[in-house]
Amino acid sequence: MSNADKFPLLAAISSPAQMRTLKEAQLEPLADEVRAFIIDSVSRTGGHLAASLGTVELTVALHYVFNTPEDRLVWDVGHQTYAHKILTGRREQMESLRQKGGISGFPKREESPYDTFGVGHSSTSVSAALGMAIAAAKDGSGRQVTAIIGDGALSAGMAYEALNNAGDMDANLLVILNDNDMSISNNVGAMSNYLARILSGRVYSSMREGSKQVLSTVKPMWRLARRAEEHVKGMLMPGTLFEEMGFNYIGPIDGHDVSALVHTLRNMRKLKGPRFLHVVTRKGKGYEPAEGDPCSYHGVNPFDPETGKSESKPSGVTYTKVFGDWLCDMAVKDDRLMAITPAMCEGSGMTRFREQFPQRYFDVGIAEQHALTFAAGMACEDLKPVVAIYSTFLQRAYDQVIHDICLQNLPVLLAIDRAGIVGPDGATHCGDFDLSYLRCLPNITIMAPADENECRQMLVTGMQVDGPSAVRYPRGGGPGVAVDDSLEALPVGKGEIRRHGKQIAILAFGSMVAPAEEAAESMNATLVNMRFVKPLDEALIREIASHHGLIVTVEENSIAGGAGSAVSEFLNQEGIDIPILHLGLPDAFPQQGTRLEILAELGLDAEGIRRTIRRAAPPELAAVPGSA
Repeated sequence: MSNADKFPLLAAISSPAQMRTLKEAQLEPLADEVRAFIIDSVSRTGGHLAASLGTVELTVALHYVFNTPEDRLVWDVGHQTYAHKILTGRREQMESLRQKGGISGFPKREESPYDTFGVGHSSTSVSAALGMAIAAAKDGSGRQVTAIIGDGALSAGMAYEALNNAGDMDANLLVILNDNDMSISNNVGAMSNYLARILSGRVYSSMREGSKQVLSTVKPMWRLARRAEEHVKGMLMPGTLFEEMGFNYIGPIDGHDVSALVHTLRNMRKLKGPRFLHVVTRKGKGYEPAEGDPCSYHGVNPFDPETGKSESKPSGVTYTKVFGDWLCDMAVKDDRLMAITPAMCEGSGMTRFREQFPQRYFDVGIAEQHALTFAAGMACEDLKPVVAIYSTFLQRAYDQVIHDICLQNLPVLLAIDRAGIVGPDGATHCGDFDLSYLRCLPNITIMAPADENECRQMLVTGMQVDGPSAVRYPRGGGPGVAVDDSLEALPVGKGEIRRHGKQIAILAFGSMVAPAEEAAESMNATLVNMRFVKPLDEALIREIASHHGLIVTVEENSIAGGAGSAVSEFLNQEGIDIPILHLGLPDAFPQQGTRLEILAELGLDAEGIRRTIRRAAPPELAAVPGSA
């Protein structure tokens, strides 16, 4: 059966303008087709499923009511935008989703004019939309701007900063809260939808504004009327907070009722000033496996759409699992250990810890800045906080790392997952910069494991360091080294020579040790597993420099300011004159693709490392026996 037969309405639409020619009665069957298309498409490519299934009707209604792309839709995070991509001319490209050379899993400005703001990190939509609303006011275009933000994203302080600013500026902005943390309860039904239509309608709005103008001249009566309105609305809906911030709050309404959404959005489009629409949706809507377990279906590998089961076979032990197992074992030994995550429990491997040590587990929501200072407060009181965080999200709490942890030399351990290339999630989630932005900070100890067992040892070491420490490890698994269940630490600041060779010495950091070792074997080069980025093993570097004609550093981090730069800085400081070649991630954001595809493209697999060294080495070194 062809797509035209399976999805007749959808197949006839290649843009929102075409969709707006449909009759309103056709929107619900269109939404059903979009949902079925998402399930069919993602079952083959993998991707973020549950959140996108939850926003199908909302997406249809938004593009139906608003004149996109002239009117701006600003999505938060981007996990919820597959329906948006399908309806904005990218339906046929969905088969390339998150693959090398394909379309992004997130809104991306260079990909489509409908993607008004590039996202990947949470809680940015209201700030960006406010900026666009101010621009629309300046040019007098009458352009509408809407931010769509999830309830999880509202746990971040940045969202409230933007809401507070927007309300204070009286900006012409619509904020839609996509609330999917609860199922649709009794108060989200016909009566609630009816109230939303009334409160967003012209009659109520005119009465509200007219009364405001009349009563504002009589201050006591105005205060009384305002208080009465707040109490009435407060009894019917949870919007008092947003009203106090200066927004006209409407809702909650059923986010899966297309008709209610269309009518409410039409009314709200006519209103001016800051408006807030509360929409309740269900993650995984319309696909039973995802509705029943939206967390597992947040991000999925290719799966059988009939059963919901993944077709991919489980790989070996991941660094994330090594961390999760270590966390539980260490907690048994040291009751001061406390574990903190900014909304990344499953992704960071903390599920078992949460179950075994619920009183010592803290999910602070999407609030990275708070997570770090919260940990600093614990450390002040002789606890041993471990913050599990992705490299890309640690960037959001950089000031807290500097000011609240390193400056005070507090023993907080950062377990940094997804360091380096992350693959299909692309540039928004890359962990290319943590070595560069951390190693310039005083007091911190930074480690990068070469394999799974070394990762466990480094986590133990971090717990014993009397000050800030960080262990950074890549997404997925390592070379497959068996993990010892002991809790032994490593000597701080000491590397190891894994292979003795001639003339060329490769100093490899973390995940690059395995491919560098393979390259060293083929070139008869010395291979050093540096282990520590800070402090460096300076004695070992001196020894290596005295016996070799070329030093090569290799890291899965930006070359600029990274671990290799630290080696160069030390050699220069010591007055040691030796050629040095730095291999790592270039001064560009990585494209999407599998991690191995991107590393090979950047010359950071074994063959790429060998090829680059041969090309850069002086002729007399490249001619060393065994190095060809």
